[in-house]
Amino acid sequence: MGIDSAQLRVEVLHRLEEDGIVTDSEVYRNIDQAILHHKSGGYDSLKDKEKLREQLFQSIRGLGVLEPYLQDEHVTEIMVVGSEKIFVERDGRLLRTKDHFRDDHEVLRVIEQIVAPTNRMVNEASPIVDSRLPDGSRVHIILPPVSLEGPVITIRKFTEGGMTMEKLVAYGEFPPQLCGVLSAFVQSRMSILVSGATNSGKSSLINALAEYISPSERIITIEDSAELWFRHIDNLVRLETRNANVEGENEITMNHLIKASLRMRPDRVVVGEVRGSEAGALIHAMNTGHPGSFSSIHANSCRDGLRRLETMVLMGESSLSLTAVQGLIAASMDILIHLARLPDGKRKIVEITEMTGRKGEEYELNPLFVYDMERGELAACHEIRASEKMRSYGQYEKYLEAMEGFAKTGI
Repeated sequence: MGIDSAQLRVEVLHRLEEDGIVTDSEVYRNIDQAILHHKSGGYDSLKDKEKLREQLFQSIRGLGVLEPYLQDEHVTEIMVVGSEKIFVERDGRLLRTKDHFRDDHEVLRVIEQIVAPTNRMVNEASPIVDSRLPDGSRVHIILPPVSLEGPVITIRKFTEGGMTMEKLVAYGEFPPQLCGVLSAFVQSRMSILVSGATNSGKSSLINALAEYISPSERIITIEDSAELWFRHIDNLVRLETRNANVEGENEITMNHLIKASLRMRPDRVVVGEVRGSEAGALIHAMNTGHPGSFSSIHANSCRDGLRRLETMVLMGESSLSLTAVQGLIAASMDILIHLARLPDGKRKIVEITEMTGRKGEEYELNPLFVYDMERGELAACHEIRASEKMRSYGQYEKYLEAMEGFAKTGI
C-alpha cells in the first residue's frame, strides 16, 4: 500500500524531533531515508521522488505550497484566505490559484514559520501582526476570531536586488527623463511625501529615490516591519517597531523610534509610512535640522495626503491648533508625489507637486507634473519655484536639463 506526502511528513517530523536541532542538510537526509523506506509509495520515477523531496522540505522548513509563488518573479503579491483559497497578483492581475492548504493547521504552521524569526507573536488574544520574510518581503497576518474566513496571510514580495530607478522605468511607472528631476530633488535635500493607495508602489519608490542619497550620509529608517534597505549607504540604521508582550507592556511604537532617531545624529530620517500620531514627531524632525527626509502616506491625491497628515499630527499634538499644524506641515514638506494604479493594473506617478506655502487655511501648491490620461504620459505643468535652493546644492542646471524632455501642458 502506498503512503501519501502528509504521512511522510509526519514520519520525517518524528525523526527530527528525536534528533533535536538540525541543519537543512540533515532535514534532507531524513526525508531521503523516509522516501527510501517507502519504495512502493506511488513515487516510482526519479522525477517524482525529487519533486516529493522538495515538497517535503518546503513543508517542513519553507512555506509549503506558497514557495513556487515566492520564487516566481512575475508574482508581486500572495494572498491566503483560510486553507482553501490562495490568490496571487501576477503582472498586475489578481488571480486565484489551483493550490490550497490541507487545513487551517497547516496555514498556522506556515504563520509560525514566518513570525518566529522576527520575534513577533500572533494568537487569538493578539490576532493581527506585521512581519517579514528573510528576503525582506512584507507579511500581514490576521487570525480568527477577527477573520471569519480562517487565517489570512498577505505577502508583499520583496524585489530581488532591491527596487531601483532603472527597474521602475522598465516597469513603465514614469518616463526615464524624470530620473534626472527626482535626482535633483533628493540631492537638493527636498523633504518628500509619497502618497497613494495600498499596493500603489510607495515603498518601492522610496527605496529607489534613496539611490540619489550620498553614500557619505547617515540615514535612519523607521518602519512597522522593515523592508527599506539602502544598500549603498554604509552608515545606515534600520529601526523597527515592536508589539507589546503578553502582559501588554514593552511596546515600541513609531513615535518612540522617531524621537529616538533624533538623538542619533541622522542626516535624514526615512519613515516607511505614517499612520498615526507619529506624524507629529516626523514633522518636528523635518523642521529641526533634518531636511531631505522621506515618508509615505495612504491618500487619494497630494492635497488629500496633506489633509490626512494634519489629522495624524493633531492625534498626537492635541495642544496645537489646526493653524499651527498647517504651518508646521507647510514649512517641512517640499515635494509631494502621488502614485496610482491605472485600470490595466499598471502603477504610475500621476502627480508631482511643490509645496510653496500656506494662504489662510489652504496650502499653496505648485503642480509640477500631472499624468495625462488621454495621451498616457506624464506632462510638465509649471516651473519649480525653489530654484535658489536647488542652485545652492548645484542641482538647478541638472534639473533644467532633465526638464527639456517633457512636453508642457496648458495647466
